[in-house]
Amino acid sequence: MTAAALPLLRRTRVASSVIPGFGPTLGFTLFYLSLIVLLPLAALLLKAAGTTLAQWGHILSDPRVLSALWLSFGGAFAAALINAVFGLLVAWVLVRYPFPGRKIVDAFVDLPFALPTAVAGIALTALYAPNGWLGRLLEPLGIKVAFTPLGVVVAMVFIGLPFVVRTVEPVLQDVDLELEEAAASLGADRLQTFFRVILPAVAPSLLTGFSLALARGVGEYGSVIFIAGNLPGVSEIAPLLIITKLEQYDYVGATAIAAIMLAISFTLLLAVNLLQKWRRVRMGG
Repeated sequence: MTAAALPLLRRTRVASSVIPGFGPTLGFTLFYLSLIVLLPLAALLLKAAGTTLAQWGHILSDPRVLSALWLSFGGAFAAALINAVFGLLVAWVLVRYPFPGRKIVDAFVDLPFALPTAVAGIALTALYAPNGWLGRLLEPLGIKVAFTPLGVVVAMVFIGLPFVVRTVEPVLQDVDLELEEAAASLGADRLQTFFRVILPAVAPSLLTGFSLALARGVGEYGSVIFIAGNLPGVSEIAPLLIITKLEQYDYVGATAIAAIMLAISFTLLLAVNLLQKWRRVRMGG
């Protein structure tokens, strides 16, 4: 290597390191994530690895366990779908339409973030109980919300809505209005403009908000147990069943259910991320 090439090599190395101290910060990041996230999960998996096949078979064949897992994941999935639709609608209204009290409505969206989950559960129960404001109107119609699986979904919708709205809102703000005007000038009606121009632009963020709402719903505990009624096999969620197992000193059962929830949650989030990656590659192509 000639002496004239050394300054160019030094400049190249400096240019490749945009952030000063990348090595130490990356090391601290990996250490922090390992300490806070990976180490507890590894301890859970190691604990679950000590469960025998007979114990796994007994747990996986327990109708109470299967019902709780189905309600937790099925209810969270249904709530995330509802939030994906109505969260997009709320974000659209907040971004596109100025109206009196808009700032107040925008602040209400963040309320489930700040509200303690126990308070949210009590409020929802008081509202949808048979003698509540809405419950007394719905019960004559044969619709019972409180102390049913429907109440679980309602609670999950309540706590998951902000994730969709706050994820989609910045993307809608960046969508150029000229694209909609161009679509209209080419003869597209409102539905065609929405499905062919707006929805493709917000789809990645909408999918991200859906996955966040799904993850929050699966792990929700405080707001759900008040309105669910916690009837085994009917309205009992998996996190509550884990607490019940621990109170009964059934550490093997609690660990196994937690490991199952971890595996299913990881698989769902991985599928969502792969779907997002596939869509980015497809759109890029």
